[in-house]
Amino acid sequence: MSSRSETLDGAVCLVIGGGNGLGEAAAHELADHGATVVVNDLGTSVAGDGSDPAVPEQVAADIRDAGGAATAHHGDVSDFDYAQRLIDETVAAEGRLDFVANFAGILRDGMSYTLDPEDWTAVIENNLTGQFAPLQAACAHWREAGGDGFDRQRSYLAISAGAARGNLGQANYAAAKAGVLGMVRSVSTEMHRSDVRVNALVPNGYTRMTETVPEEHRPYTRDEMPPEKVAPMVAYLASDAAADVTGCTLYAGGNRVGVYSDPAMDAVGVDPDGWTLDSLATHFREDVAADAELTRTDAHF
Repeated sequence: MSSRSETLDGAVCLVIGGGNGLGEAAAHELADHGATVVVNDLGTSVAGDGSDPAVPEQVAADIRDAGGAATAHHGDVSDFDYAQRLIDETVAAEGRLDFVANFAGILRDGMSYTLDPEDWTAVIENNLTGQFAPLQAACAHWREAGGDGFDRQRSYLAISAGAARGNLGQANYAAAKAGVLGMVRSVSTEMHRSDVRVNALVPNGYTRMTETVPEEHRPYTRDEMPPEKVAPMVAYLASDAAADVTGCTLYAGGNRVGVYSDPAMDAVGVDPDGWTLDSLATHFREDVAADAELTRTDAHF
C-alpha cells in the first residue's frame, strides 16, 4: 500500500465497478487517502456475463488488510431500483455519502452492419443507463441532504472513454460513452446550486477491456499504462482541492493528465440570403470549411 494521508479523512466514497482494473485501483487510492470506501461490482465478465459477489468482497478485504476501511456491495447499477438501494444503504450504513466514481461498463464489439441488437441494448444499458441510475439517486439524496449546506462538497465522477470520438467496431460503446459526456454537462449545471460537482473522466490504462484488443493492435502494455496511474486523478476529484472543477471532461493515463474542450464549431459561414444547395456546393468546402476535418476514416484504439 502507498503511504497513507488524511486528505479524504472522514469522507465516504462509493466506487461502482470497483472490482477490477481502474475501479479497483481507484478504490485503493481513495482508501489510502483516508476515505471509507464502498466497493460495488456485479462481478461479470467483460461482456457482462455472470455475476459474482466475491469480486467486490475481495477488493474490500484487500483494502482492510492494507489498513483501510472498506465494505462491499454487489449488484447491477443499470437497474434503477438497485441503484437507489445502493445509495440508500450506503448512507444508512456509513451516515453520509461524499463521492461516487462509476467505472461500471462492458464491451460487446461488432461492426455496425452486423451488430446483434441484444449487444447494442446491453452495452447502452450498462454503460449509459448504468451511469445515470446511480447519478440520479445520488443527486436526489444530495439535494435533500444539502438543504442547510454541506460540511464538504459532494462529487460524482462518471467514466467516459476515448471511444466517445468513435471507434472501429464499437458503435454501441462509443454511443454510450459519448452520451456520458452530454449527461455530465447537463447534470453538472442542474446540481451546481446544490454544491455538488459532476465531472467525466476519460481514463487510459491497461485493463481487462484492453485485453479484448488483439495483441498486435494493443497500443500499450500494463507496465506502460498501469491503472494505478489513473487513480490519483480520481482522488483529486473527490477532494476539496478540486472545489471549482465541475462540468468538465478530464483525462488521466500514464504520466499525463489533461482537460478536454467541450464540442465547439470549427468553422462557420453566413449567407445573408440563406444557404442553398448551389451556394453550399460552390462555397462550403473552400470558403467555409477550408480548415475543418471533413473526412474521418481513422479508428481510435
